[in-house]
Amino acid sequence: MIFNIGSINIDYVYRVPHLVAPGETLASHNLSKVLGGKGANQSVALAQAGAEVSHVGRISSTDTWALQEMNAFGVNTQFVETSEDPSGHAIIQVDDAGENSIVLFGGANQQLTRTQLDAALSAATSNDWLLIQNECNGLEDVFALAAAKQCPLAFNPAPMSSDVLKHPLSQTHCLILNEIEAAGVVGEAVSSPDALVKALLEKFPNAMVALTLGADGVRLIDHGAVTNIATPSVQSVDSTGAGDTFVGYFISGLMAGTPAVDAAHKACFAAALSVTQEGATPSIPAEGDVLTFMSARGVEPSL
Repeated sequence: MIFNIGSINIDYVYRVPHLVAPGETLASHNLSKVLGGKGANQSVALAQAGAEVSHVGRISSTDTWALQEMNAFGVNTQFVETSEDPSGHAIIQVDDAGENSIVLFGGANQQLTRTQLDAALSAATSNDWLLIQNECNGLEDVFALAAAKQCPLAFNPAPMSSDVLKHPLSQTHCLILNEIEAAGVVGEAVSSPDALVKALLEKFPNAMVALTLGADGVRLIDHGAVTNIATPSVQSVDSTGAGDTFVGYFISGLMAGTPAVDAAHKACFAAALSVTQEGATPSIPAEGDVLTFMSARGVEPSL
């Protein structure tokens, strides 16, 4: 089982010809309202990849339709509490090239309590995993609970903030970061992937770290060994949720005992397939579709 302590957002997605510039007023092509949030996206991706996942979070009592959608994907939401305050939400621009720009409002995601976490994780054992992002409060409690229960902890510190550095990152079993997040964690300006990998190796010599590079693939650091993993080329429609798709598929593979390189390879294919569809959770592919995609590209689908 993986317990994902994460955000549940309502995404307002605006299709625009280009990302709006400062001072510019821009008409959108259309607007859609969908389930989102890095936490919910990653829970759906885990379920789509075949993992057993329980989501721990908080949402407005007026948005329980979002929980029904998560349930439909196979996510257990019994540990999600409701609030009379607004749900977290995101204002997302997606341009004609598939690039996005996102503004977040934390809302109910910032109301997790230690009592809720203790109750949700009361039955967790060292055979279970914990997954966190940086869109909810209470991360210090999750680190403490992971240590107490000896559960492997995976951390995707997105969106990056200075608070991330207050946590005992060396205790994480797996870190998944993009270039901006990696630069923030190692305390450097965004630089070349090679420079970031070197800095990550120095800071986390005994950890597993996946440095995601979008269309350029992933640099996987596995206890000192570095592997470059390519992402298949596709026509991008909407990159929203691609990183979350990678996280879900990658962690699902690790939980299943798949070698890290193979798990990351499959996760790259899943992320690439996701950008060919619009939306965050709606674009996360089922495992069967990922295997078919891999096979079509000449890759052994048993990975």
